[in-house]
Formats: sequence, structure tokens, C-alpha cells
Amino acid sequence: MALKDISFFSEDIDFTIKEKQKVREWIGLTTKNEGFERISDLNFIFCSDDYLLEINKQYLNHDTYTDIVTFDSSEDEDVIAGDIFISVERIRENARKFEVTERDELHRVIIHGVLHLCGYYDKKKDDKELMTKKENEYLGKRAF
Repeated sequence: MALKDISFFSEDIDFTIKEKQKVREWIGLTTKNEGFERISDLNFIFCSDDYLLEINKQYLNHDTYTDIVTFDSSEDEDVIAGDIFISVERIRENARKFEVTERDELHRVIIHGVLHLCGYYDKKKDDKELMTKKENEYLGKRAF
């Protein structure tokens, strides 16, 4: 896995993810376990609610706040590539709502986006249950 191809950015907010290399390794382990050979240009963009709302409206025609929007840009089925936009405001609010740490909620959302790129969905009840099961499985595999 080319972990150097996993990048973290922030748009319109001041946010820096902690333990970047450990997060990269965890994402690499996840995608490898899901049968992917490599990662190419996987970008995580941390932003505000309003920034993500505009993306949601412009590209998905959804006029709602969300914690994550994932765009798959892979051209080969065994390669992970894409842009994952994450609202830090939504992460903080959901952490309070679900009574978990912001770090754990952030990691859940990160792995949620990665699982979307691995081919998992969450619109139907059965799909959502499988996605949550996979999130919990990979959260349990964090070595940090």
C-alpha cells in the first residue's frame, strides 16, 4: 500500500488531524482486508458544516447537513481513490449526541468514507447494518 497517497487537508477551517501516520496505516490495513491492492490519491478534506452543505447541494442535490460526502475517483476496481469531505462541526456535535469522544467519532466517519470506497452502502436498512458492523470491526482494529 502506498500510504503516502493518503492526504489530509482542511478547507475554510483550522483543523489538523492527529496521528496522521497511524491513521494512514489503519486505512491501509482496512482497504487491504477488503481486498484492494493499492491506494491512489485518497484525500480527506476537513471542513465546516456550511462548506459541506454546499458540496451536498451542488453535487448530490441534497439540501441537508451531513457529516461526510465521499466521491469515488478510482478507475480500477482493485484501487482505492477518491475525495472524502468531513464536517468537523458535525463530528463534534455527533460526538456529544452519541456520548463518544470526538476522536472516536472522527475515526468512525473516516472509516465510513473508506468503506464507501470499498463498495459498501448505507441507504437501505440491511446495508446500513452491514456498514455499522464493518465500522465497528475496523474501529476495533485500531492500534492507536
